[in-house]
Amino acid sequence: MHAPRAAAAGRTASPATARLINDRLALQLLQSEGSLTAGQLKSLTGLSRPTVADLVERLQEAGLIAVVGESGAQRRGPNARLYGIVADRAHLVGLDLRTHSVTVAVADLLGEVRDERTVPIGPDDAPDAAVATALAVVDKALAAAGGHPPHTIAVGAPGLVDPATGRLGGTDWIPSWHATLVGALRARRAVPVLLENEVNLAAIAEQRDGAARDRETFVLLWLGHGTGAAVVLDGTLRRGASGGTGEIGFLPVPGTAALPSASGCDGGFHSLAGSAAICALAAEHGLSAGAGAANAPSPDVDAPPAEAVVRAAVSAGDAGAAFLDALAARIALGVAAVCAVLDPGCVVLGGEIGRGGGEELAGRVTGHLARLSPLRTEVRAGAVGGRAVLRGAVLAARDAAQNELFTSAG
Repeated sequence: MHAPRAAAAGRTASPATARLINDRLALQLLQSEGSLTAGQLKSLTGLSRPTVADLVERLQEAGLIAVVGESGAQRRGPNARLYGIVADRAHLVGLDLRTHSVTVAVADLLGEVRDERTVPIGPDDAPDAAVATALAVVDKALAAAGGHPPHTIAVGAPGLVDPATGRLGGTDWIPSWHATLVGALRARRAVPVLLENEVNLAAIAEQRDGAARDRETFVLLWLGHGTGAAVVLDGTLRRGASGGTGEIGFLPVPGTAALPSASGCDGGFHSLAGSAAICALAAEHGLSAGAGAANAPSPDVDAPPAEAVVRAAVSAGDAGAAFLDALAARIALGVAAVCAVLDPGCVVLGGEIGRGGGEELAGRVTGHLARLSPLRTEVRAGAVGGRAVLRGAVLAARDAAQNELFTSAG
């Protein structure tokens, strides 16, 4: 265990500010390290024994920490008490909005999921009916998690989120009920409702729990029904002036029949690397999601078609190699453009295609990229899986809740 020492902060800050700094540091240690004794908090923070005793008392009175057991030391008593964060102090809700479904997770203050459920939205459902269905599944998940009112709600959705207004828009194909649902959540509960682009949330999940845990700067390339990217520079998610950072589907690339336009990404990178284009490429190589590759095991019937056919090609070995190589060459075009502008050093392949291709596809993209770009870039397969957007929503809600609760603890 180790942590930066904070004792020096109190020498230059006011007493109130010093208490906030010390309390927040202690809470962050309890989150990252687990339960700790007062002596361990003293060692890790560099604070004096009386200062640690005061902050432990404050945090207990605020309902943020509690005694959760005793250490294994032979001597029992106050010094052996283990303190931990009270996970039930706040409940969080994360939502992943798709065209034909809503997935909801309810988590505690530590981000541990207490309940998760998905509900389909019919293609012919009226917007009001879709919103009513989504609100009902949120209520059911909260009830199943213990009936606590939520502290913070975070919503992941496709499309542009305006940084100035927090509103969803910018793309005609986004279902209208998405924005209506966000408005309804904000209207019916007096709690913060955060709205974020789905790819950005997936990047948060990969940074905290997945393939980019050791990276402060990286790009998540999302390959699926939609094509996009999330940019994290120096540990900070970058959204752009209008929320459009990473709209790589509109990137003009060679190998398409036309150019993209302001109203559609047909002719852009999406035309090469979107799920429909990948299914067409697979057909050219004699592969299909239904039949799989020659001599390959049957693909996952529950996976989207593009993911299923990529998985089948990976499993097929030599029989799927030509398709995978052609797919990797297409993906490398987009990655090379990203690298030329940002030089992130690491690109994570996410979405259903990145998930289906795994390390096999990432390795092939690395090879093609090395021939296109002089910049050394590691290409990795996403590690969070199909719940990346939902996990990112939970983490975003947790960050917001902790920021408010940990700051007000002093």
